[in-house]
Amino acid sequence: MKVSVSWLTDYVAIDRDVEALAEALTMAGLEVEAVSDRYAYLTGVVVGRIVEITSHPQADRLVLCRVDTGEGVKSIVCGASNIKETDLVPVALPGTQLPTVGKIEAGQIRGVVSEGMLCSQAELGLRPDTSGIFVL
Repeated sequence: MKVSVSWLTDYVAIDRDVEALAEALTMAGLEVEAVSDRYAYLTGVVVGRIVEITSHPQADRLVLCRVDTGEGVKSIVCGASNIKETDLVPVALPGTQLPTVGKIEAGQIRGVVSEGMLCSQAELGLRPDTSGIFVL
């Protein structure tokens, strides 16, 4: 059975970190098989500011976004229509393993380099909303 720490705190006060809690539960006779952070994959996701949006030269329904991630400006191809310049958005950088999408890789989309992915709430595994990019 999986149990979240936030669920446990609804019933008892917890005054120790997760590893110490797992040890205490095991010593009390409740075997803890594993401890995992269900949002660990988000370490590869950063907040980016959309600097520029231009039309994709090879596709009518795609745009090319230049996004400042704090570690440089990345070019990212996107198909969502709900974004605008200056929006703050979640950016999955290459190497990020998203639960609903898989591993994000830099590559070419219709002949244009894309260095990551702008994410919806569903792609981040946060909510089922697939209506567009999650604007922060």
